[in-house]
Amino acid sequence: MAKLYFSYSTMNAGKSTLLLQASYNYRERGMRTVLFIASLDDRAGVGKIASRIGLDCDAVPFRPEDDLYQVIEGMQKNGKVACAFFDEAQFLTEDQVWQLARVADRLKVPVMTYGLRTDFRGQLFPGSKALLAIADELREVRTICHCGRKATMVARTDQDGNVLREGAQIEVGGNDKYVSYCRRHWDDVMNPAG
Repeated sequence: MAKLYFSYSTMNAGKSTLLLQASYNYRERGMRTVLFIASLDDRAGVGKIASRIGLDCDAVPFRPEDDLYQVIEGMQKNGKVACAFFDEAQFLTEDQVWQLARVADRLKVPVMTYGLRTDFRGQLFPGSKALLAIADELREVRTICHCGRKATMVARTDQDGNVLREGAQIEVGGNDKYVSYCRRHWDDVMNPAG
């Protein structure tokens, strides 16, 4: 039975590495996978998933207006898709998450999504909220805070390393803009007087 999976974490936990490894495992066994990445994430180039450890692979960029069920259904006409992978899944819309559930339920294609759970303000992304609500399987990918505890939150910084408390929910970046913290240290940097 195909399922919808959501692997989530903070920044720099290795989500993209896990995605690329899982896709490689399918391909090594002669199975076709399709990889997707949010179109607004062009840090490695448009339509490219890249990990911090140097692995990368071409991917199909998805936009909020795309019907992902139709896209994957169309891909099936060119041969069976063994698994669909989505990086930066927090940027999916709620409708797209339901479309991916239908891919698993009706097309019988497993869908593995990887993304952030919350933004720098501690708020759920719309895609993550929908995935947490309806995914068949949830997996927390762990990384650590500077103190050694499990990091569950992320803070956005400016070019001088100052923590930002306001701004748009979506601002693509990596180590240059984001730092992962445990809840206690995130609270310390976000609410220094608290």
